[in-house]
Amino acid sequence: MPASQHQKPLSDIEIAQAAKMRPIMDIAREKLGIAPENLNPYGYYKAKVSMDYIKSLQSKPNGKLILVTAITPTPAGEGKTTTTVGLTDA
Repeated sequence: MPASQHQKPLSDIEIAQAAKMRPIMDIAREKLGIAPENLNPYGYYKAKVSMDYIKSLQSKPNGKLILVTAITPTPAGEGKTTTTVGLTDA
């Protein structure tokens, strides 16, 4: 992160406008290994996972759940969302 970000943090709208959205079908396939036929898309950026796919996971071991509940953001605005995204990508 550039040093200037700490001196003058971007506003929420500036961050949102700079973000490049990716189709949910690509994210589901690349990050989660969910094939397109197991998703019911609602536009390009959201989808529901089919119940058949969810039921197929019952024989697999459970994953891990981390709850990020309350945190005081840093001056650069790094708070719950940034922490959650970091844990997801780790």
